[in-house]
Amino acid sequence: MQSFDVVIAGGGMVGLALACGLHGSGLRIAIVEEHPPTSIFHTDDEHALRVSAINAASERLLTHLGVWHKLLAMRVSPYQGMEVWDQDSFGRIQFNAAENGLNHLGHIIENNVIRQALWQQAESLSDVTMFTPASLKHVAWGENEAFITLSDERMLTSRLVVGADGAQSWLRQHADIPLTFWDYEQYALVATIRTVEPHQGVARQVFHGDGILAFLPLSDPHLCSIVWSLPAEAAQQRKTMETALFNRQLSATFDMRLGQCELISDRQTIPLMGRYARNFAAHRLALLGDAAHTIHPLAGQGVNLGFMDVAELIGELIRLNQQGKDIGQYLYLGRYERRRKHSAAVMLAGMQGFRQLFDGNNPVKKLFRDVGLTLANRFPGVKPQLLRHAMGLHDLPDWLITQTSSVEKI
Repeated sequence: MQSFDVVIAGGGMVGLALACGLHGSGLRIAIVEEHPPTSIFHTDDEHALRVSAINAASERLLTHLGVWHKLLAMRVSPYQGMEVWDQDSFGRIQFNAAENGLNHLGHIIENNVIRQALWQQAESLSDVTMFTPASLKHVAWGENEAFITLSDERMLTSRLVVGADGAQSWLRQHADIPLTFWDYEQYALVATIRTVEPHQGVARQVFHGDGILAFLPLSDPHLCSIVWSLPAEAAQQRKTMETALFNRQLSATFDMRLGQCELISDRQTIPLMGRYARNFAAHRLALLGDAAHTIHPLAGQGVNLGFMDVAELIGELIRLNQQGKDIGQYLYLGRYERRRKHSAAVMLAGMQGFRQLFDGNNPVKKLFRDVGLTLANRFPGVKPQLLRHAMGLHDLPDWLITQTSSVEKI
């Protein structure tokens, strides 16, 4: 039986980031992951369908973890502008990095690239042990430690077990933590698109009656990753429709902003659900990322919210360990839970309200949102605050605020 201080269930982006962040703290860390990476990324690979819009706060965390330079050497796509508009209307808002004295507003990065960089980093750390391929089979919660049985019958003990095992978290269910959830009644259709006009490093999003269409700029100036949120039936139709018709509908929905669009990949659809765990912590347990919350992708904040869970928990565990306190006591995990539940609740409520406001073509609602977008775009002082939220700078834990960054002036 092997003993650890922290056992992390889940070797995705969030779980790996936590392991890397606890390196050098004096804590013994283990990661349990059923599906290790099966392929090595090469710069000439086709772009993966699943991407994340990494904001400045997450960039700061990844820099602290020592993986940002690895990502830069692989494939990242910085964007210098953002534009949001309401189809067939005057409402729009734009953000520009240069106008705010910045080099970029964020980066579009493929999820498998982020995971590979973090996996390689975690594997290289002497105080991190990887159990893979393996999963949790049973966990017994003791007074002073948790007793863990893996799928291959190996047994571990740990002072704290962390659930970073995704939206269908086995660990959350095993701990009987209730989950509030709701169906957005939409699917996200993701694909890679080639455009006639260059994207110019601008992330664009249009609201159109029954859906939301985002074009996320990739490293090639004529390639974008799209996330098209649609009602289930419409999403299925567009997933299976003939390619030429799909291209025409896509180009028209995007108001021909980048000219004719050409599908160059498979199309994948993902059901959209909102989730919010009643507790983010319990005796010898903490939940992170999708295991604790999932949100609508319209603002691209899902993985950033998870990375800030990681940043908060890193700070708390290191502080508790330095003070000689029991890192698995729910009493001491309370500050992490309070802060991250608040951030997740605000984000969930904001996204739900935003989505409902932009849903449908009711004339009164349409006028209200168009006036709101226009005023936000023109009134001094409003855009910097919106940009600060989009970049995640309002949600940094105390220890990460001290990390140097070119975006502190926002």
